[in-house]
Amino acid sequence: MALILTGTSGSSTLDSSTGLAVATWTTATRPSAPVTGQMGYNTTTGQLEIYNPVGGWVNAGTQGNAYTASYLIVAGGGGGGYNGSTTGRGGGGGAGGFLTGTTSLTSGTTYTAIVGAGGTINTYGSAASGSNSSFTGLTTAIGGGGGGSGPNGLTPDVRNGASGGSGGGAATYNGSGTVGSGTAGQGNNGGLGTETAPAYGSGGGGGASAVGALGTSSVGGNGGAGTASSITGSSVTYAGGGGGASYTTTGTAGSGGAGGGGRGAGDGNGGGGGAAISGTANTGGGGGGGANNTNYSGAGGSGVIIISVPTANYTGTTTGSPTVTTSGSNTIIKFTASGSYTA
Repeated sequence: MALILTGTSGSSTLDSSTGLAVATWTTATRPSAPVTGQMGYNTTTGQLEIYNPVGGWVNAGTQGNAYTASYLIVAGGGGGGYNGSTTGRGGGGGAGGFLTGTTSLTSGTTYTAIVGAGGTINTYGSAASGSNSSFTGLTTAIGGGGGGSGPNGLTPDVRNGASGGSGGGAATYNGSGTVGSGTAGQGNNGGLGTETAPAYGSGGGGGASAVGALGTSSVGGNGGAGTASSITGSSVTYAGGGGGASYTTTGTAGSGGAGGGGRGAGDGNGGGGGAAISGTANTGGGGGGGANNTNYSGAGGSGVIIISVPTANYTGTTTGSPTVTTSGSNTIIKFTASGSYTA
């Protein structure tokens, strides 16, 4: 024998042989005046849910169910290179690795977001590369390579740009170093420098969409362009490379690549460009290369992780104080520092 209970929100059936069949509804037809502990099966989300007056409708311990989410992961950008002498010039920092796509999140599972820091300002020697960014279960975005520095003669040769998500640009000092390599699917190589004494132009850092530009004898190479994403509901460009520095009183520093790349420095004795600019925070942009011993390099911009989930599935359970917004039918979780989300 079955006991059938009927109400305005549907019916539930208790049968001694088949068990309890609860009321069903969609997200749009949920009970308009639910009471604490009210339970039903949501056919929109595929979840058994219970009403909690504090958190609203919450999944009823249905770990194992999954839903699709979009993601953007950007690592920290590399710092620009620098030379403590009065002639060598630093290459632009490479942008942080850029990854985007879709993934499946399992209900009840906690996912950790680690946001990479940008490479620090360089005052001498090897430039600092950016730190990796990661989200549980997904490919790690690699930090951008630091720009080449100087002088030559050190081991290893610090004129060389470092490899990373995108590679750092090469520095110039008694010749040019080599470029840093980008990571396949995440970024591009840095640019070479050119030296025609007494003028020097270092290479730009690589960006998510383009290689760093070649530095000429009087112009630092521009940073490579980044890549635009509309995951937040509006188009924003991330992961631009840093510009290379120049050395000549009539030269011009390389500009930062679109997507947060910092401009390179010009010669402190009158060259175009002025001081180097750091990459923009939470874009993964590379820092601009430094010029002489008064115009230090720019730091790399920190990374960012953005997750977009269907609002019907969003649990509201996060740590690390991400920014939460909505766009259409999706909820956007933006981590500018490390934290977590429980699906």
